[in-house]
Amino acid sequence: MPPADAISPPEPGQRRLAPRIRARLHELYFGKSERSVRFRLTVIAIDFVMIAFFIAAPLLRDTPAFLFIDYAMALVLAADLVARALASDNLAAWIRRPVTWIDLFVLVTLLFPLWLFNLAFLRVLRLWTLVHSEFFWDTVGRRYNETRWEDVIRAASTLITFIFIMTGFVYTSFARTEGIGGYIDALYFTIATLTTTGFGDITLPGAWGRVISIVTMLTGITLFVRLAQALFRPYKIRFTCPTCGLRRHDVDAVHCKACGELLNIPNDDEV
Repeated sequence: MPPADAISPPEPGQRRLAPRIRARLHELYFGKSERSVRFRLTVIAIDFVMIAFFIAAPLLRDTPAFLFIDYAMALVLAADLVARALASDNLAAWIRRPVTWIDLFVLVTLLFPLWLFNLAFLRVLRLWTLVHSEFFWDTVGRRYNETRWEDVIRAASTLITFIFIMTGFVYTSFARTEGIGGYIDALYFTIATLTTTGFGDITLPGAWGRVISIVTMLTGITLFVRLAQALFRPYKIRFTCPTCGLRRHDVDAVHCKACGELLNIPNDDEV
């Protein structure tokens, strides 16, 4: 009889199973094949469904299906995080990424929705991290060299994220105070303040309420200006300079503005 502390070596098939799974996941998340692109498009579509749930959660909280949907989203997000961890080339670097910590925080709020509901408005940060990720743009964007729509979508996602974060903060901090009777009232106040319309029918009480209003107005103006710049300023062509590495150039650029290197940017017929 073998000793109790003897451990039989794993079978050859078992030793190869984990590397095969990791290689398959890496191909799905980072590969260029049609199958990989379809997989990533599905993941992105699920992400947008989750974000829509995060935005609508305050309105769905009292419905019978809320907890079922919440835990289903937690299961999907947990599976995605595990798959991304296995697909990463450097697990330690992946864990240290701020985006990973945001996703872990979102997962915790989904696992404990009743206890952490007052922090649930921060889940919408996933919209910002998704639209600003290389995973998103390598899959659905950059089919052309011009950068206008990428800049516009990034700026719009930042503005939308800020709107719903402030709405959630106002709702959780000032709910059932004068004027803020529900989530729609908080959204109305946020947009009216952010656009500096200031109808005055809903105001936040006290000095803290005035501070929140000031921050919302100043940040909102900044984000609107950034969105306007992305919409109306001349767009750039994405072409890496072979000398200095500058990636964005004017549409009609002949020389790199940074180093003066002669560029050979392909025209529309050659892309």
